[in-house]
Amino acid sequence: MRKMLAAVSRVLSGAAQKPASRVLVASRNFANDATFEIKKCDLHRLEEGPPVTTVLTREDGLKYYRMMQTVRRMELKADQLYKQKIIRGFCHLCDGQEACCVGLEAGINPTDHLITAYRAHGFTFTRGLSVREILAELTGRRGGCAKGKGGSMHMYAKNFYGGNGIVGAQVPLGAGIALACKYNGKDEICLTLYGDGAANQGQIFEAYNMAALWKLPCIFICENNRYGMGTSVERAAASTDYYKRGDFIPGLRVDGMDVLCVREATKFAAAHCRSGKGPILMELQTYRYHGHSMSDPGVSYRTREEIQEVRSKSDPIMLLKDRMVNSNLASVEELKEIDVEVRKEIEDAAQFATADPEPPLEELGYHIYSNDPPFEVRGANQWIKFKSVS
Repeated sequence: MRKMLAAVSRVLSGAAQKPASRVLVASRNFANDATFEIKKCDLHRLEEGPPVTTVLTREDGLKYYRMMQTVRRMELKADQLYKQKIIRGFCHLCDGQEACCVGLEAGINPTDHLITAYRAHGFTFTRGLSVREILAELTGRRGGCAKGKGGSMHMYAKNFYGGNGIVGAQVPLGAGIALACKYNGKDEICLTLYGDGAANQGQIFEAYNMAALWKLPCIFICENNRYGMGTSVERAAASTDYYKRGDFIPGLRVDGMDVLCVREATKFAAAHCRSGKGPILMELQTYRYHGHSMSDPGVSYRTREEIQEVRSKSDPIMLLKDRMVNSNLASVEELKEIDVEVRKEIEDAAQFATADPEPPLEELGYHIYSNDPPFEVRGANQWIKFKSVS
């Protein structure tokens, strides 16, 4: 009897040491999954599109929530570090567009490929790099994913090709990556992203033509956040139906603020490419809360009321949170715990990103090629030489 009382006492004391919210979460029975209706996609040259209902498991829901919250907090921290002049140069933030990077990643395989423009922090994270490596790259430190030499627009990971600073130039590169996938006979595809501002570039239409001609496994994805720098899509494009721009290439227009809608559309598009039918075009209707870059306050060409309306009605994190709580996939307390953990992760990463040393000058010529023997690189004049090590 004494042993039993002692055991009960230990259990109760252990529960008392845990935060009340953790005990509440642990004792509650959550649903394993739930079915949700999602917005029907607009179609171009397709007889049928992605499903209009989808199943979300509790495990996936918590994972998507944590990822989107991490991207949001990471971008807000980057904003803070930029205003403190710790981050310098170009910096384009993607808060508001989290459903795009998380939903796209959820619809493909890790072995698939992705290339994007300069608003790349979210994709760098969803492709597998840590917040610490991303923030350290933003602050130009040795622990950054490009050793502190790439900055905001030039981040890379396995099967992730950046981060590209020239408007629209990544699209022909993405078609080239898709050509390599087909040439090597692998069941892999390439997601090639660009914005509504880049959608009028001539090189994009050239890439469309070659991809369709050669039936390349390429998903061309236009992230339409309504503004190319400070110009609204209506003032920049004679046709704002970006999903129809491929003409002879099938297209989808997707709710880019709903992570589940993006996920299902991506799965559909990926299956299209893997079946040998050639490229497909996706337009993700999304919204950025920040300005185009850190030099743009973002309120001279749109009203604060417009931004607030999107935040209150279409925020991707809020939409997922409401779905999960209302369907008993998670509790408010559990999601708050994730918020606290994410904030701590971001703060720890920011401390690392400000304390880690900058790369020394003698490493300026390093990492030009991936597998070459060391060689010399000429500096600003012929008498300055830098050693290049792979």
